[in-house]
Amino acid sequence: MTTHIESKLPDVGTTIFTVMSKLAQDHGAINLSQGFPDFEPDEGLLDRVNYHLRNGKNQYPPMIGIAELRQAISDKLKSESAIDVDPETEITITSGATEALYCAIQAVVHRGDEVIVFDPCYDSYEPAISLAGGKTVHIPMTLPDYRIDWDAFHQKLNSNTRMVIINSPHNPSSSILTREDLDKLAEAIRPLNCFVLSDEVYEHIIFDGEIHASVLTHPELRPKSMAVFSFGKTYHVTGWKIGYCVAPSVLSAEFRKIHQFNVFTTPTPMQWAIADFIKSNPQNYQELGAFYQQKRDLFCSLIEASRFKLLPSRGTYFQLADYSEISDKVDTDFANWMTMEKGVAVIPLSPFYQSPPDSRIIRFCFAKQDDTLREAAAIINAV
Repeated sequence: MTTHIESKLPDVGTTIFTVMSKLAQDHGAINLSQGFPDFEPDEGLLDRVNYHLRNGKNQYPPMIGIAELRQAISDKLKSESAIDVDPETEITITSGATEALYCAIQAVVHRGDEVIVFDPCYDSYEPAISLAGGKTVHIPMTLPDYRIDWDAFHQKLNSNTRMVIINSPHNPSSSILTREDLDKLAEAIRPLNCFVLSDEVYEHIIFDGEIHASVLTHPELRPKSMAVFSFGKTYHVTGWKIGYCVAPSVLSAEFRKIHQFNVFTTPTPMQWAIADFIKSNPQNYQELGAFYQQKRDLFCSLIEASRFKLLPSRGTYFQLADYSEISDKVDTDFANWMTMEKGVAVIPLSPFYQSPPDSRIIRFCFAKQDDTLREAAAIINAV
């Protein structure tokens, strides 16, 4: 008898990040596709990991994360934004931001609930919603500045709307939300029994004097919000897969029920090392925006003479570019061509949409060494 598996995610294939990184590897292309740095983290952070590896921090930590790291996060939020967060009941350490996003969705979304996302949206949101039995409602952001269409948002709201997922600074578009956007969100969902999941993993990578608008600083949204962060993005250690979720105690309690039976906890020595590093080197994350702004400005200046039209990058370490003067290929075909024929791997935007617009836009990652950016730029300028 032939075994038949009915897939729970029949429309889900391999993520575009994996596809393009594999293609870059196969063809020896410079990888400006997947969002990870090609440089090492601070030596001081690595030293602290080595110290804790050799000093007894190798067994299970508490399920919610070590107290020292949760306290360091609480102190950081207090220092940065005057936010009071209880480290015992409102902060949970997770195995990366993706796990935190998954747990947050599973904690509150039930079968038949609707969850609003804004396209182009990060590709882990909808599969988690589907596994919870929910329905993903897609609202396209407005081009070319990738803003939320608040009129369209109001039209989609109803009594079944259980969650709204926002992302700022935004991957893949590099746009940001403002305090005014948060005010509009709060007003719109005020009559509903609706939660907010705020993906803030690029919180420190914001440019040109802009201020990160976190739901944690919004008095009306905070009691109904779960905010997700990533140490991987902040400290150039994406492979460590360590993030955290900040939420009111009642939401954190439900979040932790999922977390404990998903990964249970997160690697111990890395937690201790990050706890030490937050306290001893606050300038590391405080200077991150300026660090990446220099890379953005360098990359943009290097390809200024190319036929790509650059879109505004207000945050993250990504740069969008319009290639319509170069080719009329759809973005997936163009990305494959750039990788296989030209030797620079990029990310197409259409996989982040339910219904992709008729545009010709790809994404570069500039979280690379300056020499890597110069080498890539020489190829890009010749396209």
